[in-house]
Amino acid sequence: MITYDYKVIGLIATNCYLIKNEDTKQSVLIDPAEAPQRLQEMIDKSGCELKAVLLTHGHSDHISAAKEVCEKNHVRLYAGEDEKELLQNPQLNLSSQLGAAISIEADCWVKDNDQLNIAGMDIKAIHTPGHTAGGMCYYIEEAGLLFSGDTLFAESVGKTDFPTGSMSELVRSVKEKLMILPDDTRVLPGHGEDTSIGYEKKYNPYCQ
Repeated sequence: MITYDYKVIGLIATNCYLIKNEDTKQSVLIDPAEAPQRLQEMIDKSGCELKAVLLTHGHSDHISAAKEVCEKNHVRLYAGEDEKELLQNPQLNLSSQLGAAISIEADCWVKDNDQLNIAGMDIKAIHTPGHTAGGMCYYIEEAGLLFSGDTLFAESVGKTDFPTGSMSELVRSVKEKLMILPDDTRVLPGHGEDTSIGYEKKYNPYCQ
């Protein structure tokens, strides 16, 4: 059985998700924001061994604790292959504006439609450019869960006025890659409340 926990962390209230495979007692962490100690507490409390960290995109409010969490748990960092420059450049990933220059390198660069088998879970990587060029959503079909980062929010979508952003690409990503998922898919975004694909089809103006 696949379940998840999450913590809302940082000034921008980032949702940091711990996906747990209760059968294998292993887990995957998505978007480790600030406060690595709080994230480690969630990992330790879960009783599941962390096997990987996945990034939906490279903005500082989603990556600040990535290096520390990976080193602490001896796991690899996964990110979209088109996010290399943004992850490495503190000005592009906005960390320099927040007073802490962050430059990181993923261990595994992920392509669109890659099927990741981690912690006994099949996780599909869906490249959704728009918020950033290398944005990735992660879909677990077995559990009906979509981790949408800052691509899709409840009744909205992510901002596109940051480096490498594009509103036309974002709307295309949402319509062509996310709205084709089953209506009962639970959408777990990088900020704010969860929603569903079916609900967004009806009430999200960017999905019409």
